[in-house]
Amino acid sequence: MLHVYGIKNCNTVKKALDWLNENQIEYTFHDYKKEPAQESKLKEWEKIVSWEELVNKKGTTWKKLTPEQQATVVDDASAREVLLQNNSMIKRPVIEVQNELILGFNEDTYKQKLANL
Repeated sequence: MLHVYGIKNCNTVKKALDWLNENQIEYTFHDYKKEPAQESKLKEWEKIVSWEELVNKKGTTWKKLTPEQQATVVDDASAREVLLQNNSMIKRPVIEVQNELILGFNEDTYKQKLANL
């Protein structure tokens, strides 16, 4: 079973959940607004993807940081600290499937990696 992490009102998360529902793929959903991301989970993800992939630098939360604050995000530890303080800055959605992570929504990627589950 898949585990999807994100925020319900995020358009990208909505697209991902709609795709999963349309393709009858079972999943559990972890809403950051109800249950913030845990440091242990971020450390787990850091073993699979880089901190650069996890930090959503295109979103408004990142853009609200000062240039000085942005400049402090330089490695796993500093990114993790910022992400724990600002869960909405985590790339969305994060989908755990087997020993892999899928970040964001890309229908072709979903078809390739999820359609046969």
